[in-house]
Amino acid sequence: MTVIIGYFLVTRFSADLPDVQALRQVQYQMPLRIYSQDNLLIAQFGDKKRTPITIDQVPKPMIDAFLAAEDDRFYSHPGVDYRGLLRAALQLLLTGKKKQGGSTITMQVTRNFLLTPEKTYTRKIKEIILAFKIEREFSKDEILQLYLNKIYLGHHAYGIAAAAQVYYGKSLSELNLAEQAMIAGLPKAPSKYNPVTNAPRAKQRRDYILRRMLDLGYISRQDYQENVELPITAKLHRQKTEVAAPYVAEMVRTEIVREYGDQAYTSGLKVYTTIQGPLQKAADNALRTALHDYDRRHGYRGHLTPDNPEQALLHSRTVGDTQPALVEEVDDKGATARLKDAARITIPWENIQWAKQSGIRKRRGSTHQSTASIIKPGDLIRVRELENGTWALTQVPQVDGAIVALDPNNGAILALSGGFDFRRNKFNRVTQAKRQPGSGFKPIIYTTALEEGFTPASIINDAPIVIADPTQESEWRPENYSRKFFGPTRLRIGLIKSRNLISIRLLRKLGVSRVIATAERFGLKPEQLPRSLSLALGSGYANPLQMARIYAVFANGGFLVDPHLIDRVEAPDGDILYQAFPKIACPTCSENLDSGNEYAPRIISPQINFLMNSLLRDVVQRGTATKAKQLGRKDLAGKTGTTNQQRDAWFNGFVTATIAATAWVGYDDSRPLGSRETGGKAALPMWIYFMEKALQDVPEQPLTPPEGIIQAYIDPRSGLRAAPDSKSGIWEYFQKGLAPSDFSYRESVQTRQGGAAPVETLF
Repeated sequence: MTVIIGYFLVTRFSADLPDVQALRQVQYQMPLRIYSQDNLLIAQFGDKKRTPITIDQVPKPMIDAFLAAEDDRFYSHPGVDYRGLLRAALQLLLTGKKKQGGSTITMQVTRNFLLTPEKTYTRKIKEIILAFKIEREFSKDEILQLYLNKIYLGHHAYGIAAAAQVYYGKSLSELNLAEQAMIAGLPKAPSKYNPVTNAPRAKQRRDYILRRMLDLGYISRQDYQENVELPITAKLHRQKTEVAAPYVAEMVRTEIVREYGDQAYTSGLKVYTTIQGPLQKAADNALRTALHDYDRRHGYRGHLTPDNPEQALLHSRTVGDTQPALVEEVDDKGATARLKDAARITIPWENIQWAKQSGIRKRRGSTHQSTASIIKPGDLIRVRELENGTWALTQVPQVDGAIVALDPNNGAILALSGGFDFRRNKFNRVTQAKRQPGSGFKPIIYTTALEEGFTPASIINDAPIVIADPTQESEWRPENYSRKFFGPTRLRIGLIKSRNLISIRLLRKLGVSRVIATAERFGLKPEQLPRSLSLALGSGYANPLQMARIYAVFANGGFLVDPHLIDRVEAPDGDILYQAFPKIACPTCSENLDSGNEYAPRIISPQINFLMNSLLRDVVQRGTATKAKQLGRKDLAGKTGTTNQQRDAWFNGFVTATIAATAWVGYDDSRPLGSRETGGKAALPMWIYFMEKALQDVPEQPLTPPEGIIQAYIDPRSGLRAAPDSKSGIWEYFQKGLAPSDFSYRESVQTRQGGAAPVETLF
């Protein structure tokens, strides 16, 4: 009779059972992970934390712990433990309640992978039938591997590897026996026996499993005694990111979800970006340091003196690189304060005294000659740790900024920071800001001029100009930043000194349409460019990434590369789902490229590119960016940018064939930065801080003239020829055929009186 009933049940329920072979193609739900170019974790997205492992990666004591907790006859039963089922049935008959399920590990695999979690007798029968089938098709180790990777263990941890990280911040091999037993106790009821939310009950469960392991002969009496006495040490551990780049992570997440849909959060994709870990860290530090520099120049805004200092400290959070701290003691040497994690720090007077410049405190009549005149015990302040390891009084800057660095040879984004603190404001100023580029646009005008036959020695009059605009109530009277006029000026000087009136006159000669056409070649769009003479002062709009792309053209020899952030996307098994093949800038290449790459389009000639490099290097050596000379290199090039009323401060710069980077500082509401807060003062330091790290061990890059460039000795006042023995003459570069043939008046007289012939150096 029993055989007949069994046959009937198998026949009745087998018809619509799932195929157990599906377990060979199991796709675990795994988070989206984003990595740097150097394989460092940037971010992880997805609720389900899981790291699949193979059975040989599981320590034997951990396997024993799970067997002791869940199924000690696992390696001997055929998928169903008749003893367990009988115990469960007897319990049901005696009490009328299902207190014991009698499920084996194989049956749990069946339920978790192939069936629903509903608690019905029908599902139980299906579970038993499938368990037998699984045992026929899979080895015990394969079944156990599926189980250990699938089970839910609380706090979004799926599988034992994820649980080891979530509760202990360790790998499986680093867990001790007590920790292994703790994790093995979680499948029964992850919330009830959770060591973080219910430590006493979790310890009871852990100790029960250790006792079971002793009774089953898995561990010795000494092992049991040592581990049962250990305290609960579990706490939540977030997945440790190895590179802090939240703006990068959000850019990548958005792109991947757009391409793969919401399943990107569970399909275990690995995205490898073009970001270089050390450069990203340097970019973040540079941005924050520069904003702190600016903020300190504009005074201390004060701090809190809360009624309940302890509660205030508890509810304050880290913003950027600033931490809340409670002042405990002050003296003439500085202050002692306590951080949120209870660590006590010392703040020396030299890192506090900057606050004595505060306009607010000056109005109160304070002399600020001691720590006590600025802060006192019980004050809730903000501090940050400096590179030298000391702590400093600080505040959260109200101003913000951005920095982005490109590989000019292929457009790879090497580092990107879109603001002081992503959690405070997720607006990515590198890609989303629409800011006036100011004088950073002038190289576009000068490039156009050189293409139209002007030379670095061409003379433009730096004199007042009045422009009538019928659409405006008053005339436009543009000025140089210095509000001075310098008369006839060579183009080289006009750019390196950033003379506004020279740019305006040059634009008038070239024509707005012609300059806009050049700007479009550099990647800007027509709607970003006003069709008026204000274009000469950078009155359009651009974001820092677009500006870095423009200057990458000068850095790579004249090619327009496409900025990109994602290098490749991999499936969990390592299959490459996407591989970037960026266009390559290669001035010396002629053969076809391998591996799917193409050449980037050349948009300016080698000769024009060389002349612009020469001019932009002079901006650093003799112009508005001389502060960068502190880096001790002669191959730095770029252009400062400052907009009307100092609303935007820029520095766009590069090292030939190595790196192009743009730094920007400004308020999100476009309020003025303040008097003298120019690109050279507010933004250039950010670029310098970054390049100081980025150019370590990078050899200096020479500037070599290409064919078609000549050098001539000229009179710096007139831009015309100078005699070889002229003490006031200088050497200047020209495109072949465009060097001046006439002498200046003084030099012409000398030549007629028997002076030397013109001097020209050919390359």
